[in-house]
Amino acid sequence: MTATGEHPVHRLDDVVHQRVRLGILAVLAEADRADFTYLRRMLDLTDGNLSRHLGVLEQAGYVRIDKAFEERKPRTWIHATTEGRAALAAEVAALRELLGTTQMNRT
Repeated sequence: MTATGEHPVHRLDDVVHQRVRLGILAVLAEADRADFTYLRRMLDLTDGNLSRHLGVLEQAGYVRIDKAFEERKPRTWIHATTEGRAALAAEVAALRELLGTTQMNRT
């Protein structure tokens, strides 16, 4: 618990905390951008499932989606925004603090 009595669980972001969306942001944290196909393969998702989660992240302002043609083929690039990177960092910090409060970590 913090000095204000707020438990770290209250700082978890429902948009980020969902497993797939957390995975998307984690992959994007490693690179400037990733294409749709790469994310789909890395996270073992269907096109529809990935699209739905990207829509939630885009609506929250956490990712930017750019569509382009490369060699006359459509390609979708996903970028984590500054807000998305900050949300991921805050989520990781809250999770670390939460883990530090568990009985498992006490000796």
